[in-house]
Amino acid sequence: MFYDIYVGLCNQKGISPSKAAESVGLSRTSVVKWKAGTIPSGATLNSLAQFFNVTVDYLMGNGQKGKPSGKAEGQEVTFDDFTYALHDETKELTEENKQKLLEMARFFKEQQDKKKKQ
Repeated sequence: MFYDIYVGLCNQKGISPSKAAESVGLSRTSVVKWKAGTIPSGATLNSLAQFFNVTVDYLMGNGQKGKPSGKAEGQEVTFDDFTYALHDETKELTEENKQKLLEMARFFKEQQDKKKKQ
């Protein structure tokens, strides 16, 4: 499913799948792997989503095409949001360490929000 969506986005953009991969700093070999059914890493999915101006969910066949408008004012980042965004980097961490990462993300968001208000 990912590969089909990827090729469709390439066609819409008028660019070959290999050229699109190269545009985000990936090798042509990546495209061959995706065609064979390999799913890209979280970081790669994020890069491709930015390149095509779509959501990662859309690339994975699970959601809307456009970029989400973001979290509603005051809505907190959840553990599921965080682990999805950092899937490859967090999948082997213990639950305790995942929780610590989530707490750090909340802390950094609070600090950023405070700076914006100044």
